[in-house]
Amino acid sequence: MEIVMLRRGIGTLLVTALLLSGTLQAQTPPDPQTFGTSISVGYVLVSFAALDQKGRPIQDLQKKEVHLRSEGKTIATDLFDRLDNAPISFTILLDTSGSMGLAGKMGGARAAIAELLAKGRPGDDFALYLFARGLVAERVPFTEEKQLILKAVNQVQPFGKTAFFDALAEMPDKSLLGHNGSRAIILLTDGLDNASTVTRTELAKLLEGVNVPVYPLGLRLQARPKNASPTASETMSDVEILDFVARVSGGRLVMATEPQKLRESIDLIEKDLRTQYSIGFTPTGKGEVRYRPFTVAVPRRVKIIRVRSGYKGTEPPLEGSKRRGR
Repeated sequence: MEIVMLRRGIGTLLVTALLLSGTLQAQTPPDPQTFGTSISVGYVLVSFAALDQKGRPIQDLQKKEVHLRSEGKTIATDLFDRLDNAPISFTILLDTSGSMGLAGKMGGARAAIAELLAKGRPGDDFALYLFARGLVAERVPFTEEKQLILKAVNQVQPFGKTAFFDALAEMPDKSLLGHNGSRAIILLTDGLDNASTVTRTELAKLLEGVNVPVYPLGLRLQARPKNASPTASETMSDVEILDFVARVSGGRLVMATEPQKLRESIDLIEKDLRTQYSIGFTPTGKGEVRYRPFTVAVPRRVKIIRVRSGYKGTEPPLEGSKRRGR
C-alpha cells in the first residue's frame, strides 16, 4: 500500500475511492450473500499491480518470476495472466451527509466522479449508491450511460449523519451486479462517521473476506469552517480505518488538500487498474474455512506491489504436494 500526498492550500476533505478490481470467482460467481462468507469457497483469483521505483507499471513479468506464498509455503497456482485495458465495473458509493456540504467537499466529489467517467473506456459500466442517515440507496443501477450517473450526482443535496462503516460493509456484494470481471468500488466520503452500527473491529473482520484492491482518495479540512458545529471537526475523520482498508486490500491511499485535486488522483488509479496481473488457484477443500494471509514474491526490479493480504477459505494447494480436489 502506498500513500501519496497532494498538498495545496486549504485543506482536506475525505473522498475515499475504493476500487474493487479482480473477481470473486474465476468461474461461476457466488450468490450475493454477506461478503464475509460468499468468497469462502471456489476459485481464488489474486490481482496485483507491479511498479518500478518511479511508480511506473512493469509490464513484462513472467510466470516463473512470480510466486504466491502463504504462511511460509509456496502455493501451487494454475493461472497467470496480464490484463491490459480490461473493462471495469465501478460501484460509486457517495456520502450525502450534511458534513459533505462544507468547504467544497461535494464539489470535489463531483469533480472526481466526472473525471472517472471521462476516463472510462468501452465496456466499463457504473452504478451509483448514496448513503446518509444510516441508509444505503441505489440511485442508478449498473449502466454504460455515463450521463445518467452525472445527472444523479449533480442532484445530490447533503443532509443527515454519516455511516460509512455500514455503507462499506454492504458494497462488495453490490459490486457483483456489474458486468465485468474486474470491479471497483468508489467510496466518496469526508470520513466523519457518526452513525454507523458496524464497529471498526467488525469492519476489519469483514474486510478480511474482500479479495480486491481498495483505493481511498482523501481531502480533509485542516481547520474547521467558521460557524461549524463541534461535531464537524475533521479530527473525527476515520483516516486510520481508510488506510487499513487500502493496506489489507493492496490499494493506494491518496490524500489531497484541495477538492479539485482529487481529479488528479484518478490518473493514479487508472494506471494501477488498467495494467494488472492475475494469479489463481483452487483451494483444496481441506481444513477449516478461515482467513489465510499470503504474499506475492516478485523480482527485485519490482519496487512496489499492490495486492490484497489474504483470502478466506480452506487450505491452498502447495507446490510439491499431490493436487487435492475440492
